[in-house]
Amino acid sequence: MKANEITLLEKLQKDLQNLADKNQLGEQKVEVVCSVLTAHEAIGDPERKDFPIQKGKEKMMQASFGSSYGQAFTDMPDIFTGKIKDLTTMALNTNNERAVFISGLNAVMRELKMTDCTIHCKDDGPKKCSSELADMVEKEYGDPRIALFGLQPAMAEALSQKFTIRIFDLDDDNIGKEKFGTVIESGICDMQEVESWADLLLVTGSTLCNGSIVNFLTLSKPVVYFGTTAAGAASLLGLKRFCPQAS
Repeated sequence: MKANEITLLEKLQKDLQNLADKNQLGEQKVEVVCSVLTAHEAIGDPERKDFPIQKGKEKMMQASFGSSYGQAFTDMPDIFTGKIKDLTTMALNTNNERAVFISGLNAVMRELKMTDCTIHCKDDGPKKCSSELADMVEKEYGDPRIALFGLQPAMAEALSQKFTIRIFDLDDDNIGKEKFGTVIESGICDMQEVESWADLLLVTGSTLCNGSIVNFLTLSKPVVYFGTTAAGAASLLGLKRFCPQAS
């Protein structure tokens, strides 16, 4: 990982430690239990069947804390049980470790009522979310050129019907293929060139788990993060997040 990636994650760990100290959570025998959800448990039965989680490309990690849940998408799922102090001190070198920490952070912040919308929408939720996203973009940004980072197919389809878009992804099975009238580009790209082209960047919260979120934090163009993964971090870092159908 790059130094700035480590710094960001260390900041989030320190923020969680401060929350634990402030709310005396460290003195309680509270466990954060992370489990791996099936595709059906995570998103139910949406009309379309091309979401990454349905294709086995990603898994949903879910942490429980008190009566609250937090989630994070990852390509390195595993089961974890530990205490908050473990989350604040654990290494964050792999996608799995970051997913454990981030899902736990989301659950703790939801329990403390410091964030919301931490549970992924199901069934027709993704379709409704995509329609609402297109409406929000038009209302707040007019007719922008959009760089979409993370191939969320329902969003990509809805956006492509209204706007000029470029789609970036890290899945080799998607890169180079045409979807919704545009050829999917590699997410490992010249960010300066992309920012110069785009008026708005829509970025999956999963960039937290793979560390690439740091590529977007210093951009001058508007950036909106989508999904449940970025719930806690967005609240702590003051990032704009769109996730209207999550619960």
